[in-house]
Amino acid sequence: MTKVLNPDICVIGGGAAGLSVAAGAAAFGVPVVLVERGLMGGDCLNHGCVPSKTLIAAARHAQAIRVAGRFGLTASEPVVDYARLHARIHDVIAGIAPHDSVERFAALGVDVLQSSGRFVDENTLAAGGHLIRARRFVIATGSAPAIPPIPGLDKVPFLTNETLFDLTRLPAHLVIIGAGPIGIEMAQAYRRLGAHVTVIESRRALADADPELSAFALAALGDEGVVLHQSTTIGAIEQIGGRIVLRCENASGAFSVEGSDLLVAAGRRANHASLGLAAAGIDHDANGIVVGPDLKTSNRRVHAIGDAAGGLQFTHVASYHARLVLQQVLFRLPAREDRAIVPRVTYTDPEIAEVGLSEAGARDKFGAVDVIRTDLILNDRARTDGVEAGLIKLVVGRRGRILGAGIAAPGAGELISMWSLAVANRMTLKQVRGYVAPYPTLSEIGKQAAISYYAPLAKNAVVRSVIRALRVFG
Repeated sequence: MTKVLNPDICVIGGGAAGLSVAAGAAAFGVPVVLVERGLMGGDCLNHGCVPSKTLIAAARHAQAIRVAGRFGLTASEPVVDYARLHARIHDVIAGIAPHDSVERFAALGVDVLQSSGRFVDENTLAAGGHLIRARRFVIATGSAPAIPPIPGLDKVPFLTNETLFDLTRLPAHLVIIGAGPIGIEMAQAYRRLGAHVTVIESRRALADADPELSAFALAALGDEGVVLHQSTTIGAIEQIGGRIVLRCENASGAFSVEGSDLLVAAGRRANHASLGLAAAGIDHDANGIVVGPDLKTSNRRVHAIGDAAGGLQFTHVASYHARLVLQQVLFRLPAREDRAIVPRVTYTDPEIAEVGLSEAGARDKFGAVDVIRTDLILNDRARTDGVEAGLIKLVVGRRGRILGAGIAAPGAGELISMWSLAVANRMTLKQVRGYVAPYPTLSEIGKQAAISYYAPLAKNAVVRSVIRALRVFG
């Protein structure tokens, strides 16, 4: 018998975005139904951020052993026990999983349906033998790996982020299709763990990042032995004698790449095909569900958030979207997405982190802007830690307002937080100049950049005249 549920909110998807909405609403005593057909925690916990950063951490330790000679220690080639590394990755996932579990959310008062969901009309979702007629629906179904239409790809074994972390052996030669953040992060990590790695990209590597900043990460990958082919097309893929062969072409001509394993990291596609969106009157396209700045769909009772909304694909965006939706649904307060305040990080070594407007974007919007560049080598902590290259780049508008910031440095993802706060609150470099940074830390480079913006005042004739006049008073 079909059971009818009438919650205030029905959340479709138990990843970072959906869980944040469900937990937030339940905390205020609001009736919530959560529909999830797969693993609780979604891509980030099971196939994305958590396992990839655990792998990257292991690779960082391996590289530290390899380059220990720089610090007066005995360096050696690290011995990687990949089965143990695989076990550690899944131990970390298991340690976080209870926070995202069905049991925890049931204890919070959320009615969890472990089933697929499909709209049957504008006001009703069918899921697991239930009809859910909620006052509001929130679609948070995330995304999945995009598989490019390359001839022969469907006939060879390949990995995606959803299967990569199931490997219990180190690939001998990992070939990666795609040089976005996922492809480049995994390329460096697997190279540091001892695999040969080749990356093939049809555009520029890290195409969405500031090229001045991404150059530091790409140079590091090259120095460590990652082979990168940019502006390269793949005409066909085949398997020959246990090897995977990619037939490629770029400006230098045709060539082939052979590898033991193939990772497809060619972007993401929103998961919305099975939701019956047409029945609910919800506009969508290949990129995702169409939403306005308030994250509402063409059906005003339905919001779409996170990757499902087809915008920035980061876990912290999912949490941000959840807050905006709760603000509207629970408190009836207006809320609009502002993508300029969302930081973007690529977890290579050095990390690449950006927030706000890029130099090109700021010039397009405002015309004349100031750009401050300060090399990391000027920072004492960088010298003590053996950091030889890096940069902070600030984009500054009228009256010193901080329009954007970018950092290429170890820990740039941590360092960008202050600049995210600055951009979100329309702060100026005068305010940054006034704060005290602990010494010695990499964060000092930001204050140094802010001070350099005002350095020309020291040579200003008017300022010097005022100082000379004040000397009369002793």
